[in-house]
Amino acid sequence: MPDPEQPKPKLIQRKPQERTPPTKSALEWEAINVPLKPNPALNRAVRMGAPTEDEELLKKPSPADQQQDFTRSDTWRVLRIMGEFVNGFDTLASLGAAVTVFGSARTRKDDPMYDKATDLARLLAEEGFAVITGGGPGIMEAANKGAKEAGGISVGCNVELPFEQGTNAYVDISIIFRYFFVRKTMFMKYSEAFVIFPGGFGTMDELFEALTLIQTGKVRNLPIVLFGSKYWGGLIEWIKGPMLAEHKLAPEDLKLLVLTDSVEEACRMIVDCYNDRCWQLEESSEEQKIQAELVDDPGHVHPLNGNGKNNGIGKKSNIKRAKKASL
Repeated sequence: MPDPEQPKPKLIQRKPQERTPPTKSALEWEAINVPLKPNPALNRAVRMGAPTEDEELLKKPSPADQQQDFTRSDTWRVLRIMGEFVNGFDTLASLGAAVTVFGSARTRKDDPMYDKATDLARLLAEEGFAVITGGGPGIMEAANKGAKEAGGISVGCNVELPFEQGTNAYVDISIIFRYFFVRKTMFMKYSEAFVIFPGGFGTMDELFEALTLIQTGKVRNLPIVLFGSKYWGGLIEWIKGPMLAEHKLAPEDLKLLVLTDSVEEACRMIVDCYNDRCWQLEESSEEQKIQAELVDDPGHVHPLNGNGKNNGIGKKSNIKRAKKASL
């Protein structure tokens, strides 16, 4: 029991932290691809030397915060958040069927994945899908480029960051967000599918956000295509290894997660799922591979083949479906 007469220790008053400058690698990608269009509204906080809205929202309150004016309070900030939601909903409500493409902002133009993202977005636009990205460089630029060149709708949902940035030149509809979670809501709400190209922390965040919403039943029939078996194979192995072995998830949680290296296959799977044939995609999913491996050897999950094919599972599934239909 603590001594009631012992004085409580005082909390140390934290000094305001200086803004960390962007890393060299974060600055380099600005000069890699097509120059970004200047966007003063997106970079207002940086130009003024002020913290971004996300920083303000997520920082811990201090006694000094109690003395600030109302327009810098959390109560006022809620109204700004509501305004961002209204603006996003108004802009995208009539967009129609859309696919969101995620991937690294640091992907160079001479990277094969840049061309793959361009080609896939072009095919999706030709099928009638709008293409949504984060509006920045790299994979985002490539996808917006493919959609625009195919005459489709190219959307960029950019977000305010602690360093100055811009919007890629291929975005037709641009929305600026101050808050990451508002922007992610727009991705989730207006997408019929996600394509995840190789990327870093931001791409991982978007991937697992989608997987969590599917696992918890918040969204349904939302295919997630991991593009690039060499890049994503290790992650899938880890999911199929300790996560599955320790029952942190069930194989069914991965029924709409597919891995492919084919632009045409990715487009076909998305179109099929949109046309209410998601069962075809499920037959090529990681869940079906896991189930087949467990049947072969219940004590061992076999390594990935990484080709995104159905490995002969489709026939069994069709037989099961036919039996159900005859009952």
